[in-house]
Amino acid sequence: GNIHYDEKYIKVNGKDNYDLNAIDSKTKFVLAHLFVEKRTKQRCYEFLKQIKESCYKQIIETYNQEKHKKVEDRKLITFVCDKFASYKSAFSRLFYRTANLSFGVPIACKKYGLEHNNNPIERYNGKIKDRMNGMRKGFSSFEGAENFMNLQCVIHNFVNPHQELRDKTPAEMAEIKLKLGRNKILGLGRYLASKRNDD
Repeated sequence: GNIHYDEKYIKVNGKDNYDLNAIDSKTKFVLAHLFVEKRTKQRCYEFLKQIKESCYKQIIETYNQEKHKKVEDRKLITFVCDKFASYKSAFSRLFYRTANLSFGVPIACKKYGLEHNNNPIERYNGKIKDRMNGMRKGFSSFEGAENFMNLQCVIHNFVNPHQELRDKTPAEMAEIKLKLGRNKILGLGRYLASKRNDD
């Protein structure tokens, strides 16, 4: 699938901070997540570097299958994002030639029949917004906000089944095989504890 990335504004002590997320359009798995005070070039690079560390093998496999074709005929993995220059800069440093970038694509483009839109990430951000509706003042500390966003990412990927995924979690759709049992939060806690003990 395509990789969609975008940010959500989160208030911390009355100031805007940014929750950066990248999601796979096919599995709905959050591939990268970073909570930052500012969207600097360096922070955007750190954010997209998470994808390179976890998914570069698949990106390169796709590139190697397509590289013999003319550039315009290649079907590479496509990153889709809004029009923010630091995203483009980070993408160019990390994925130049091995993937495509749909840069500056508005959400409304589906309405006009354009090929890509950013709906998968917008839906994810919308779910976080729904969970935060009761928190009018936002967060009082950066650490508290960061912990909340990290937890939302884990719950989205490993705990909550999604109707559009035939009641599977994104992790199950991505064939990440963790035997978590029926109580996925408890199972995840046990899994992480066992990993810590192994280290």
